[in-house]
Amino acid sequence: MGVKGLCSLLKNNRQSYEDLRFRDSKLVVDGNNLVYHLYFKSNLDQNHGGEYLEFQAHIRAFFTTLADCGIKPYVVMDGGAGTSDIKMETLLDRYKDKVQKAHDAAHTGGQKGILPCFTKLVFGQTLRDLKVPVAMCFGEADCQLAALAKGWCCPVLSNDSDFYIFDLPAGLLPLDHFQWDAVRSHGGSYIPCKRYTTSSFCTFFKINRQLLPVFATLAGNDYVDLKEIQWARFLPASRQREKSSAARLEGLLIWLRRFQTLENALTAAMALMPNMSKMNVQTKVREAMKEYDIPGSTLMGFFSQGTAPKLPAEMLSCIPDWVRGPLARGDLSGDMQDVLAHKWRTLPTQVEHSSLPSSNLIPLPLREMLYWLLLGQGGEVEEVYRVGLELTSVKVQPVVQGAAQTLRLDCLPQVGLPTHLPG
Repeated sequence: MGVKGLCSLLKNNRQSYEDLRFRDSKLVVDGNNLVYHLYFKSNLDQNHGGEYLEFQAHIRAFFTTLADCGIKPYVVMDGGAGTSDIKMETLLDRYKDKVQKAHDAAHTGGQKGILPCFTKLVFGQTLRDLKVPVAMCFGEADCQLAALAKGWCCPVLSNDSDFYIFDLPAGLLPLDHFQWDAVRSHGGSYIPCKRYTTSSFCTFFKINRQLLPVFATLAGNDYVDLKEIQWARFLPASRQREKSSAARLEGLLIWLRRFQTLENALTAAMALMPNMSKMNVQTKVREAMKEYDIPGSTLMGFFSQGTAPKLPAEMLSCIPDWVRGPLARGDLSGDMQDVLAHKWRTLPTQVEHSSLPSSNLIPLPLREMLYWLLLGQGGEVEEVYRVGLELTSVKVQPVVQGAAQTLRLDCLPQVGLPTHLPG
């Protein structure tokens, strides 16, 4: 979800961090966050299809450095996006923003933060070559990353601001402060970095730790947007005109100091919302706060024994049991989860002129065959992609010819070699 403005707030208030010489430890790695961080920090090409060989070299260097320092990484990737109305709206907003940025990059030649299409594929293949443990979640990975870190009492490596809210025993190592390319030696090799803990944050800002999920939700996220509340008015009088997101969050934190319980804070927050449907907002706030409850880990058994986690309820009826392993290992991409469970997906965005047809139209016959293998006859898939700078959705019918017409997802492991090969 992310807490808007929190990273900026902490940048101006570094007392929530402590310097750390990190080595000889397990480390739970936010895989999606690391992909973006490594690719963009390496200043690799974004506008002409990507520089995958160079990216692979950076991945190898990163994980080799961890091994040299006695650090055992466990990488967890996001899976499908799901179909909740709130998440869908946020996803489509971000997708449209990415389309605009890709258009701007094509016209100006500047880099706009567009990840080339095969970057995550290269990342996954390289981790398998290096024998780095990696798993893909059924949905977003945040809660399972937190669950692993809590179970193993080790830190999470990420720049995602949600991990500033999860109560992690060993804290968060922000990627921006993780100096893996500046290894030092003092009684053994270590990586200089900074560690964040919720206890240090709450001590510095003088709030009760149990109020952190309330703080994150009232600050605004994918579920709740409370722009009508001017939290900056709770700053000292000389600063109340400040408009930055960091100032807004600091005002919210100052307001929260007066409360000791979650219920009292929520009741008081509702009183600040005269122009809103309070019951509806309170329901959304409570739902959003649940996102910061750390569940039991479904991946610990996968990493220790190779046991694939159970499928979520919405996937049980549409995904054969043998597919659990390939999904958990990341052999199938995250958007395939959305195809299998929801018959819906967004197509990749890449830098191209918006006046031209989307390049996603070219491999349409391949996707039609893929959807046949996944869903069979009648399993049409709604695809979202751009037409010009606008988003459109099209229902795609599975199509297949020849011997492949006999193939079904539930029996693919038993298919003989001659059927695998084209006639």
